[in-house]
Amino acid sequence: MNNSLKIKDIPQHERPKEKLLTYGAESLSNSELLAIILRTGTQGENVLQLSSRLLSELEGLDGILNSSINDITSIKGIKGGKASQILALSELFKRFRTLKAIKNDIKITSPKELADLIMGEMNDLTQEVLKVVLLNTKNVIIGTKDVFKGSLNTSVVHPREIFKQAINKNSASIIICHNHPSGDPTPSKEDINITLRIKECGNIIGIQLIDHIIIGNNKFVSLKERGLI
Repeated sequence: MNNSLKIKDIPQHERPKEKLLTYGAESLSNSELLAIILRTGTQGENVLQLSSRLLSELEGLDGILNSSINDITSIKGIKGGKASQILALSELFKRFRTLKAIKNDIKITSPKELADLIMGEMNDLTQEVLKVVLLNTKNVIIGTKDVFKGSLNTSVVHPREIFKQAINKNSASIIICHNHPSGDPTPSKEDINITLRIKECGNIIGIQLIDHIIIGNNKFVSLKERGLI
């Protein structure tokens, strides 16, 4: 394709937006879909060419979705405006079917249901994060809160911070979740000790700890299913 060719010079039925409206989004290539998001190209390069180059230099959709602002703006012709469009698209994709996207009337009936909802946002974290999921008497999620970040151990994980959130929300029970940046969700001795400590505190307060879910690389471990709670 001639580098000087503008989108308006392409036959109308071959332009990304018109193709989408006529044939549906599923008929478009990745570069055409990205072109619709970016809307305009750069000097000497139309938006389709720019989209194709982005996919090539960032190694496909996975690369784009995992790129930082510095990765994106290092690409020739990409400045803050287009970078923000790409980052917003990436974040929306990551939030799909996660707790950030679906917050109302989610009833948890199995560890896998909750793991599927949190895995997208916790899978690629570079440090450990402990999240508390607050439930009502019907096991419907009524709130979530990240309560600790960093290396988790019994000296830094204070049950009062966890149950403060639960008491404020009148929770009937809680589930705690955290990630292992190594990708291996196997519970450590420290993980088990933290769980037992929180469970004991919950029994005293009257707010049950239902489970502790550990997220690894697209997999999880439920301490309840392991018989450790």
